[in-house]
Amino acid sequence: MARYALTDIHGCHRTLKALVHEQLKLKKTDELYILGDLVNKGPDSKGVIDFILHLQKQQYQVHCLRGNHDQMLLKASQKGEKALSLTSPEKELVLQSFDITDFEHVPKKYVHFIKQLPYYFNIPDFYLVHAGFDFNQSDIFKDTDAMMNIRNYKVDWDLLDNKRLLHGHTPTALHSIKKSTGHKDAKINLDAGCVYYRNAAYGNLVALDLDSQELFVQPNEDRPYFVARKS
Repeated sequence: MARYALTDIHGCHRTLKALVHEQLKLKKTDELYILGDLVNKGPDSKGVIDFILHLQKQQYQVHCLRGNHDQMLLKASQKGEKALSLTSPEKELVLQSFDITDFEHVPKKYVHFIKQLPYYFNIPDFYLVHAGFDFNQSDIFKDTDAMMNIRNYKVDWDLLDNKRLLHGHTPTALHSIKKSTGHKDAKINLDAGCVYYRNAAYGNLVALDLDSQELFVQPNEDRPYFVARKS
């Protein structure tokens, strides 16, 4: 049995599929943890969720967290596009993916899927979260907004039972991720900016083997599509 973690797919369905089937060669005895931001920005948000649901239906052990973009799409399904912090072309990609003309018509199947996503996982040797925790709070596990959105925080390891912390949310250059995983850092950001293929430092989806610490790197296979360059 192997355990893998990846994050920030952002609608890059073909890239996710290539990573899972061609690189990880995922088995039904393996565990795959996806740390949120399944949707938005990229070309096939619906395809990403469909692929995950297909794997789960086939009895693969795929466990997903809620990221800020998953939450954003959930809100948009209730309040419309004003809930989305996306460019007009990025919004259009999401609508095309679901074959709808407005966000209030995101099919209930996908709304339900996002609604049931948890905010963090506590496994024997790691805490897994999309963005992180606000360690200034009296109970870090109640601040769900921080778990999806926080940046630039200092970890209080006592509050994490001295387990390691894996997260995403902030695109990071691949060489930095390789350095961090190679050193077996206590806190590792696995967001390699998959959706931002126009940035030379980004454009990869990575997965970490939680036991061997091997890093699997899958370049973006969904290009070309419009996405704003990440500054």
